[in-house]
Amino acid sequence: MKVLETRAYQGPSLYASFRVVRMTVDLGPLEDWPSAKIPGFVDGLLAAVPSLREHGCSYGEPGGLVRRLREDGGTWLGHVFEHVALELQSLAGTPVTFGKTRSAGQRGVYHVVYEYEEAHVGEEAGQLALRLLQHLVPEELWPHERRDPGFDFESELEGLIRRAQRRAFGPSTASLIKAAERRGIPWMRLNEYSLVQFGHGKHQKRIQATITSETRHIAVSIASDKEETRRILADMGLPVPAQQLVYSAREAVRAGRKIGLPVVVKPLDANHGRGVSIGMESDEQVETAFEQARQHSRGVLVESLIRGFDHRMLVVDGRLVAASKRVPGHVVGDGSHSIAELVEIVNQDPRRGIGHEKVLTRLELDAQAERLIAAAGHDASTVLPAGEVFYLRSTGNLSTGGTAVDVTDIVHPDNREMAVRAASAIGLDVAGVDFLTDDISRSWMESGGGICEVNAAPGFRMHVSPSEGTPRDVAGPVIDMLFPPGSPSQIPIAAITGTNGKTTTTRMVAHIHKLAGEVVGMSTTDGVYIDGNRTVVGDMTGPMAAQMVLRDPRVSVAVLETARGGLLRAGLGYKAPDVACCLNVAADHLGLKGIDTLEQLAEVKRIPIEAAEDAVVLNADDPLVLGMSAFASAKHVVYVTTNPAHELVREHIRAGGRAVSLETGVNGQMIVVYDSGAHMPLLWTHLIPATLEGKAAHNVQNAMFAAALCFSMGVRLDDIRLGLRTFDSTFFQAPGRLNVFDEHGFKVILDYGHNPAAVEAMCALVDALAEGGRHARKIAVLAAPGDRRDVDIEAIARRAAKTFDVFYCKRDDRLRGRGAEEVPRILERTLLAEGVAQDAIHVIPDEQRCLHTALAAANAGDLMLVLGDDITRCWKQIIYHGGRGPTPKQPTTSMVPVDEGGDDGDESLHVTQWQGLDVVRDEAGGVRLLRPTEDD
Repeated sequence: MKVLETRAYQGPSLYASFRVVRMTVDLGPLEDWPSAKIPGFVDGLLAAVPSLREHGCSYGEPGGLVRRLREDGGTWLGHVFEHVALELQSLAGTPVTFGKTRSAGQRGVYHVVYEYEEAHVGEEAGQLALRLLQHLVPEELWPHERRDPGFDFESELEGLIRRAQRRAFGPSTASLIKAAERRGIPWMRLNEYSLVQFGHGKHQKRIQATITSETRHIAVSIASDKEETRRILADMGLPVPAQQLVYSAREAVRAGRKIGLPVVVKPLDANHGRGVSIGMESDEQVETAFEQARQHSRGVLVESLIRGFDHRMLVVDGRLVAASKRVPGHVVGDGSHSIAELVEIVNQDPRRGIGHEKVLTRLELDAQAERLIAAAGHDASTVLPAGEVFYLRSTGNLSTGGTAVDVTDIVHPDNREMAVRAASAIGLDVAGVDFLTDDISRSWMESGGGICEVNAAPGFRMHVSPSEGTPRDVAGPVIDMLFPPGSPSQIPIAAITGTNGKTTTTRMVAHIHKLAGEVVGMSTTDGVYIDGNRTVVGDMTGPMAAQMVLRDPRVSVAVLETARGGLLRAGLGYKAPDVACCLNVAADHLGLKGIDTLEQLAEVKRIPIEAAEDAVVLNADDPLVLGMSAFASAKHVVYVTTNPAHELVREHIRAGGRAVSLETGVNGQMIVVYDSGAHMPLLWTHLIPATLEGKAAHNVQNAMFAAALCFSMGVRLDDIRLGLRTFDSTFFQAPGRLNVFDEHGFKVILDYGHNPAAVEAMCALVDALAEGGRHARKIAVLAAPGDRRDVDIEAIARRAAKTFDVFYCKRDDRLRGRGAEEVPRILERTLLAEGVAQDAIHVIPDEQRCLHTALAAANAGDLMLVLGDDITRCWKQIIYHGGRGPTPKQPTTSMVPVDEGGDDGDESLHVTQWQGLDVVRDEAGGVRLLRPTEDD
């Protein structure tokens, strides 16, 4: 029993619409041993993880899993593994419930899928679950030499819990995330701690615990300086204690005498009650308290003692939203147990944990507690009389074991106003005002009391989970402050998938939005672009690239090319696009990563379609894409068809649906938009430069998809027209996508066609351009990626044989598991089988030599198609052929490319060695260091 592969999916994937881990598990011989057949297995499992008894499994009630484990021969260990992985996460403080186990197509191999909140915790829980199951299986089924002899499940579980708690959000951050989710506001964790982004692009806001992106730095600085805070509040006439800043024990004693004992001694800029001593009544106590405070801050404050209960008043955006009375950590005598024993009894409360992991924090008999015990004439072994309350802390901080009682509803209006004024005086949007008074329900003006601190980044735990009283939604007002009701939190997102045409359509959509005045974030096969500038080099068509775009605070529209590779590896990467499009589903990458059929490939391409919220744009001329409409939950389904008589689309239009169709008129073909019964002619196809006067049918279709996407995103028709009329297929705007060069006396078309469907489109274009015998010969420079199936490589050659006269067969730079001449020889063999003469076929495996030879052999009037791999290198060879143009300059800078492993992978990156380092050529003729990827 072993794990073959682990994947953590971010956002929608093949398995769920939320975050899940998929572990592919090989049960080996245990495939023949379901749970009930393994002696002692079920009892051992329940002894190790008793809480599994509560799992309902398919029965939907507690105990359902146990029934499955025992009855009818039991259940397979893959299914058991799923439940254990879920439960271990719950025990670690991240409760999750979703799981499913399915066959991976091989005997004994299963995809075990289960939900996670934090990826590392989910993966660790799976590994520990596997080790536990291996440990419980008898030796005859799992030999001891394959086991970990030092395996101790209890200590391993404790380690998992500790690591999970370190990575988990604190109560304040967690409550803010939940409040954002209730409002439908997306969020992303930006570091290992509590830095979180709410919203996308230019609408984003950030928090660090309860510091927000709207919190002013100067306000935090003032709040951190307790002396400055007291002075500002005093100047406003608010109640504050007398105070003096000191730097030595001698100064502290003098200050205590001047202010009047008893006094409070505390650090100038510490928090969580650290180093605070209250009620110092002698010079000796003041000196001792000074030394304790000095451990936390260079400066120490000595201030007058204000008697009363400690109240935390939480002010958000100028309004008091909650108030809690904080009671210091304490024990209550029972006449039989010692103070130390009472502490242990209190700590048995399941609500108490370490630090902020639970609602309450464990009590500790530390130096401060021992000082208070000694001052009362006791020690840890003292037995307190029944009913006597003994405080182990002088402050009520929850982080030191205090408890909180909600008093929001009884706060006097004067005290509310006082707290709001104090927060305003410091300038904090979120403030915790610490107010000492005997009775919060009485005005401070008559009962006295005083403000001892105003805190930036106040904790929410005492308000969302008070020890007593009503829990308060204090996170909701913070989210409402950051995103007032009705204000946007998200930018429009377009996700574009399919087999062919993704990159061109993505670039068209981005171009249209840019001309409409938007700051566009675009991810595509050659990098991430922000407002037209490439910020990351490489194949960026997966979830990492999507998150880069959505994190950028300048971006107002996101246009994301979405490839199968990223979807299979890590999911969509975000919750949902506004508009999603599937252009087509054709044979490509089949036989890789478990995708063997077109139907399976369509299921992968369907992921963004299922997730889209506002509109989905589907190719009505492709049956596999058309069928995706049954899975769409978006408000609008938009059909694109080149057949104006398409029966289903016609019916859709008559019902008021949205569609984009191609219609024939006296001047050619017109792209027409239909919506809510309106018929809106958009543009003649021959006026779109990228279509080569309408002859490039595949780019006509891409333009139709771009129009449908932009129209569904609210772009005006005039802006769509302008965008399409100014988008061409030059190397500058669409590198490797129908780039034409005709200044050699013969025409050269460079395209990154790498599957049969793409080659079909290019052959159709060549046939259209060659109509009427305008070109002497048609020449093809053919190739195919090495990781394609033989049948796909053969299909490329068969289609090319119908169009071209002369063939140059090459390979890509990266062999991808093939022999050095294997791909060009398959092409040659197929061409010969199709009746092509041997002397018309030239096998030159190296791409540079092959292209150079083909260009040198071309004559005036010829038409050449080049299926390039290193697109930049090929384009330079084409335009500089025959000595034209400048010689590329030597590199002066280096860039680090990133390969996210989309559909194209790193096929355009060509690795060489320089001083032991991998380098690649860039489009300027320079070199860049290559950052190794996981697949490398």
